[in-house]
Parts: sequence; C-alpha cells; structure tokens
Amino acid sequence: MPELPEVETVKETLKKIVLNKTIKEVKVYYEPMIVKPSPNEFISQLENQKIIDIKRKGKWLIFELDNYYLLSHLRMEGKYQVKDLNYPVNKHEHVSFVFDDFELRYVDTRKFGRMYLQNKETAFNESPLSDLGLEPWDNNLTKDYLKNKYKNKSLPIKTLLLDQSIITGIGNIYDDEILFASKINPFTKGRDLNDKQLESIITNTKIVLEKAIKKGGTTIRTYESSEGVHGRFQNELLVHTKEICPICGSKIVKTKINGRGTYYCEKCQK
Repeated sequence: MPELPEVETVKETLKKIVLNKTIKEVKVYYEPMIVKPSPNEFISQLENQKIIDIKRKGKWLIFELDNYYLLSHLRMEGKYQVKDLNYPVNKHEHVSFVFDDFELRYVDTRKFGRMYLQNKETAFNESPLSDLGLEPWDNNLTKDYLKNKYKNKSLPIKTLLLDQSIITGIGNIYDDEILFASKINPFTKGRDLNDKQLESIITNTKIVLEKAIKKGGTTIRTYESSEGVHGRFQNELLVHTKEICPICGSKIVKTKINGRGTYYCEKCQK
C-alpha cells in the first residue's frame, strides 16, 4: 500500500506533469470511486478547473483547483498514468482527467481508491481531512501529545502507529522500521511506553520517512508510483520482509498483530 513517502513521490511526479493545466473533460468509468459529490456533479464541477498546486496530507493527495480541492486516496494499489488522448481504456482505469494534449488516468486493480471534491473554504475542516492526526513533522507532535493519546490504550504500539487519527501517513512497512529503529517491541501496549520511548518514536518516524522520501518510497509487490517511478527504499529496509537482523544476526520474527503482517527482532526489540 502506498504510504506517506510513496504518496509524496506521486505528488512531486504529478506536479511536473499537470501543474497549471486546465481540466477539459472528466470521465468516470467506476462511479463508486467518487464519494462526494455525485459522479455527475463531480464531472461538471471539475471541468474547466485549473490545477494550481498539489499538496499532501497523510496518505491523501490534494489537488488544488480554482474553486475546489480534489482529494484522492490511492488505498492499496492506486496509481496515476499519463495516456494519449482517446487511447483505449482498459478495465483497471476508472477515472480520466482530459487535458489539451493528454489524459491523466487513475488506475486501480482492486478498485479501493476513493475521491472527494470539496470546497476550498471547508475541505480541511470536514471529513476525511479533519479526521487525520498530526503530520510527522508537525511541531505539536511531542511526547506529551503521544502520552495523552496513548495513556488509556491497551492496544499494541504496532497497531497505534497505524492509527491515522494520531499520526497520519505511517503504514505497515514504515511502522516496522520505526519500531526497529526505536528498539521497541511491537506488542508493547501504548499505555506502557515511557517518555524515552515516545521521544524515540517521534525521532525515528521523521528519520525513516525522510530517508524513504529521498529514495522515492518503497516499491514492493504491485505498487509503483505514477509514470513507472520506482522507489528505492526497499533496498534500505532493515527489518520489514527480512530474515536476519542486521544488528545482532538473530532470526527476524514474522507474525501478525491485529491482522497486520509484522517483522521484528526479539533480541533487539525486547
């Protein structure tokens, strides 16, 4: 699944392609992908809107238009691809944004991606953006913030780091890497974390994600960025999908925590 670094990479790639371009036509081939407004309104309101900027919050792409924000979540396997005008549409292409000289198509094998079109004045104050927690680089992300969020939580920290309402953007891959770098066992309950561990989580979240962004994210399984831009951070992974701990040489444990595949070292993450 695309996580924060992958979405950041998609954002920067798309900015080079569609910035200051005007949407001439919109084609929706799979209507359930459009959450708000209705597909017909979605189409009519988007046409003749210029793409002024592309932002990101958590795992959401935010296309800033003249009058609206177009929100796009890639979910498991979504990606954007540039196609020639009127190039034949395949069964995995669900939304097409037509410009003067090309089409930008949203491709999603599993059809999990979702889009919203919202007024610029209210978009950040209503769902889904208002449901998101702090960005990893937000100055309000402190040990006291996390302590308050985790103080009554008996859930394991592995699960809590995936909670987008607390810190937004962390997914399963980087969750494992952050906890490994912090030397924290993924089964540790949120309420049991001490100040030093909370500080370590904050520090390593920034370090891991910044490094991943510089590498263009992680390309594993079926995910790749728009226009075939492959991430290189998979070459830097220390624990996720690995068999041997690079620190102590112990065998990496692969298990599941609340249904999510989890990798950790029992010796380094006691």
